[in-house]
Amino acid sequence: MTNNRSPKLRRYDRIQQALETTDRDPYKIYIDVTAPPPAAATYNFVDLFCGAGGMTLGLRQAGLQPVASVEINPIASATHIQNFPECHHFNGDIQLFHPLEWLAEIGTPPVHLVVGGPPCQGFSLAGKRDPKDPRNLLFREFLRVVAEIRPWYVVMENVPGILTMSQGAVKAAILEGFAAIGYDRVSIAILESAAYGVPQIRPRAIFIANRFGLENPYPQPQLSPEEYKPIEWAIDDLPPWTTIPEINHQWTRHSPEYMQRLATVSPGGSLYNTYADAFKRQYPGKPSMTVKENHGGTHIHPHLNRCLSAREIARLQTFPDSFIFQGSMKKAMWQIGNAVPPRLAECIALALIPSLNQMARHYCV
Repeated sequence: MTNNRSPKLRRYDRIQQALETTDRDPYKIYIDVTAPPPAAATYNFVDLFCGAGGMTLGLRQAGLQPVASVEINPIASATHIQNFPECHHFNGDIQLFHPLEWLAEIGTPPVHLVVGGPPCQGFSLAGKRDPKDPRNLLFREFLRVVAEIRPWYVVMENVPGILTMSQGAVKAAILEGFAAIGYDRVSIAILESAAYGVPQIRPRAIFIANRFGLENPYPQPQLSPEEYKPIEWAIDDLPPWTTIPEINHQWTRHSPEYMQRLATVSPGGSLYNTYADAFKRQYPGKPSMTVKENHGGTHIHPHLNRCLSAREIARLQTFPDSFIFQGSMKKAMWQIGNAVPPRLAECIALALIPSLNQMARHYCV
């Protein structure tokens, strides 16, 4: 019997398909970033809700300069400060952050780009979404800072679920908020991290806006699904059973009985029936499932009967081994799981450089 049914789309695939078929955005363009032009000037950026610094690292790798950042968590702030000593970092509630005063402390450098990802727990498709979660309103603080700084471009990232939150009301509020502060040309795209060389399936909703009526550039995908990098590409050279605390290569200690339980978990399956979104065994030969921190445990190694180490998940996020996370192993995993993959952020920045160069030719940098 022939099965004529179409393959079932994943949740974010449905959102992406609806976005691309119903969103007639004349400002959204896709740029080949395999050979980007050099930056015509030094382009500075501010990173809000920066966490440990995945977005900051990616933009710096593309040649942009971090001048200020904001993060409320003290351990993530310590990681950011250690890895970006040149950045004027504010550790505290963004509601207490006054950007012009903060930038004045370092000579009021021009800011060409503001980036950030307001906490996404309330927006996420994983688990219960609460439209009244106060974290869902932090994007208004993001808009407040943008309105004060007035950068050329704005990049805001989040989980794809933000686009369907409250039947699209959150998305509409974001677009209206940008328009109210002079950024009325807002584009939205869902970028799959694996399509840019990240060895992990991690789709992100990316909002890009500018205040000069120009196009909003996104990076063209670099890899097709059959070309996605497998998990082994990123982690196979790390010692399987020897920890290296100096680079965060540590994992949750397992008893022999617990390891026997892990041995029974097949690829794609979870150790727990009631907590099935965590402690899944990774598929060998494929990109990692979306990494996250779950009470000291991560997904299960594709070949070993243990959870992934903090350094392994950092590599799946494309953090280099030289990027060291502060705090305990559990805190390191939390920071890594919440981060933007630096490689994805780098590609976004590389796509922006031609437009930044265009602005630099017409406006004083």
